[in-house]
Amino acid sequence: MTELAAARAGFAGLGAAPEVQAAALAHLERWLREPPFRAYGMQLRALIAAGRWATLLDCFYRVLPFGTGGRRGRVGVGPNRFNPYTLAASVQGHAAWLRARHGPGPLKVVVAGDTRQFHDLGGELIPDVPSPVTGLRSWDFVEVAAETYAAAGITVLLPPVGEPRSTPELSHAIRATGAVAGLVISASHNPPDDNGGKLYTAAGGQAVAPMDQELADEVERVHTIDRMSLDRARAAGLIEPWPPGLHRAWMELYLPPGAPPVPGGLAVVFTPLHGTGGRTVAPLLRAAGVRLWVDPQAEAPDGAFPSVPHRCPNPELPRTMDAATRLAEAVGADLVMATDPDADRLGLRARGPGGGAGWRSFSGDEIGALVTHAALLDRARRGPRGRPALVLTTEVTSPLIARVAALHGARVIDHLPVGFKHLGEALGRIEADGRACGVDDLQLDDFAVAVEESHGVLTTAVLRDKDAAGGALALARLAAAEKAHGRTLSDTLAALEAEVGPVATCLLSTPLRGFLGRQRIQGIQASLRADPPAALGGRRVSSISDRQSPDGPLGPLRSATDASSRDALVFHLDGGARVVVRPSGTEPKNKVYVAVPGAPGAADRGALQAEARALGEAVVLECLRRVQVELPAWALSMEEPLTIEDRVAFVTGALPGALERAERPAELRRWLREALPAFGPGAAALALPGLLRAASEDPRWAPIADALSGISTA
Repeated sequence: MTELAAARAGFAGLGAAPEVQAAALAHLERWLREPPFRAYGMQLRALIAAGRWATLLDCFYRVLPFGTGGRRGRVGVGPNRFNPYTLAASVQGHAAWLRARHGPGPLKVVVAGDTRQFHDLGGELIPDVPSPVTGLRSWDFVEVAAETYAAAGITVLLPPVGEPRSTPELSHAIRATGAVAGLVISASHNPPDDNGGKLYTAAGGQAVAPMDQELADEVERVHTIDRMSLDRARAAGLIEPWPPGLHRAWMELYLPPGAPPVPGGLAVVFTPLHGTGGRTVAPLLRAAGVRLWVDPQAEAPDGAFPSVPHRCPNPELPRTMDAATRLAEAVGADLVMATDPDADRLGLRARGPGGGAGWRSFSGDEIGALVTHAALLDRARRGPRGRPALVLTTEVTSPLIARVAALHGARVIDHLPVGFKHLGEALGRIEADGRACGVDDLQLDDFAVAVEESHGVLTTAVLRDKDAAGGALALARLAAAEKAHGRTLSDTLAALEAEVGPVATCLLSTPLRGFLGRQRIQGIQASLRADPPAALGGRRVSSISDRQSPDGPLGPLRSATDASSRDALVFHLDGGARVVVRPSGTEPKNKVYVAVPGAPGAADRGALQAEARALGEAVVLECLRRVQVELPAWALSMEEPLTIEDRVAFVTGALPGALERAERPAELRRWLREALPAFGPGAAALALPGLLRAASEDPRWAPIADALSGISTA
């Protein structure tokens, strides 16, 4: 085929390993020739004709990995993209696994999806050429999944047609209906070009090792897919609606009949970022007596996330709350909250100390500390239980959580692997065995709260995954109590840190792109293991713990998926600082987590935070140097979704020409306007923080920062 000959030559010019090129060609040939992929043909041939070799190599060199919870990635064509075929293959494998475990009798699964929709905002596809993925909503993927389960004779519980549901609601629905499993279609907080299918067990949580490995192996064995049309499935009784009353039962997890309202007339502005939080967090807060405004710009479900800065609906990013903060200022609200599209992550802003001018954004660690404090206060108010409360968290979450828990006399398990599924598994083990993670004499009633650094909290033992709504209600109750004494949550956190000692934390990511980016991510971890650093950021490394080691606190590896989730290196440094380096489990990036502790009564919190940031940047630059990537430190202040490759190209390609024109403002602006489109929409605003920092260190960069500022606000 002429297309394959062209692709072979194109792939050869990219410098990829021969086995990678061979795998890409084999997959491409299958997708060009075999009937199940006929609908993708026109788009594939257009990509080949346009010479999009890097895109095609990345789309075809592998099958999108079935990770620890399912498949997630960029929507597109090819086996390394999320599309109806790769989802259906996951579901068919899941159905076979369920049948192997439960036999041929009646089985039920619950399926739901969030609000996202694919518009190819990144421009990977050839426009105006037909493609079966263009415009696909999460609901469209829900229907693909339902058809695949039904073909295996498994009954599917679906929400009303087209209606989105949050991930926490799905977790609850599985347990409430006695289903054997569940599936939610969502890419959580990722940009709208991404989507995914996340699988849940009968316990309402995600599978962990070795169960997830068994499931992944079953998915790998799928070569053909069977689907039954929804009409036939309904006629056969294989499609059922979510039972009425599920939403009310979920609400009553947090507000049981007779529960006292939130006191004090607390006023909150909430933004669901066009996601499902409008049907979870908003009604829960209103039912609790909170005076609530929902940001009208981001209230309507819209999978393109049009009002969200850079269309990145991640409440971990303070900028996602800017519009809601302006509304809060106008109406005199006390708090601003935000949730991601599937409403399991929570963002928070509060007024400054004493309710004065300005707003403070809270990190995930700080939200975790406040929710922990709130949950333990609430538990104490409900009377003595004769046993200490239990707090669960992960090893990359701030040690501040354990300090706050100790203040209340609570027990803490804080060495769990990254990922909320491990917190859910711990709850399951406590329920079944009365022990978890080497800790004995535990009861489910001991549980008070589970938190993680990535803005996830859980305040009920009924669920097995994070739920932003429970955290939002806990924070509202705490804020209302503090408001009665003239304090804000900013004051609350400051008082806690003064008593137990602050812990400055910093999370820095190295977002990398495509096949080469994944190679670099693997290379960073391999290099750190083979040649561990003696010092990081000028601090001596006192000890190193490889979480994949069978001699570590997590014990022997249970499966390949266990090895993947435990791919973390923990560096303990002089002075009590800690650094963790690990690949993200859901995005193409390495992550560096830094914690620098301070003593109780420490005065200069800002200096401690600056130490943490400087240490984190030193570690990131060291990681990048190990895979032959050089960047100035100020480029780390550029913002995602600019990748490391974008930043290198910007620094080495666009900026030298800009410097040459720095004294000619009109020519400089023209140069930048012509260069910026290569880096995607909003590139000026994303690059600006880095250039402002560069200008503060070297005045040569000031004209470029001024020009970028003008372009970004034009």
